[in-house]
Amino acid sequence: MDLKKILVEIYPLPEESISKLMLLIREVHFPKGHIIIKANKIEKSIYFIKKGIVRAYAEHEGLQRTFWFGEEGETILSMKSYAENERSYEFIELMEPCQLYELEIKAVKHLFNEDIYISNWGRKLAEKELIKVENKLISREIQSAKERYELLVSKNPSLLRRIQLKYLASYLGITQVTLSRIRKKS
Repeated sequence: MDLKKILVEIYPLPEESISKLMLLIREVHFPKGHIIIKANKIEKSIYFIKKGIVRAYAEHEGLQRTFWFGEEGETILSMKSYAENERSYEFIELMEPCQLYELEIKAVKHLFNEDIYISNWGRKLAEKELIKVENKLISREIQSAKERYELLVSKNPSLLRRIQLKYLASYLGITQVTLSRIRKKS
């Protein structure tokens, strides 16, 4: 996905501000299985997915609990590192070989003080990430497993082809057996 398109989908920016941001961003490539964000580490960068898919998970009682998938055009970041310069709680693993755009947090925060449009862009980025978390939390609380599956299928059908069932089940908060039953009935 085109970098400029990713940036302006977060928040519309004038050309001058886009140019400033683009000077700070570099394209990076990593293999499938690479852990791009590691728990208990202060992350220094934000990534935007040009090509590939990733999953975010946390470890709890020896199990990996998947809570997010990201595809082309989405942002990869630790909100704790971005907002508070604190250690992250999540791991983000590349589920396919990925082409990413990398932006150092320190560099973009420096621009927040110089360019009101980029400052607003950074605020909007955080707001959009908050909405993702809120939607996930509310979905887990008020929807059945079948409803969560149907929502996943309607909003992100490509995940069914690109992600292993064990990770989809973990994301939905169900077992693989329950996921198989739901899929059979759908």
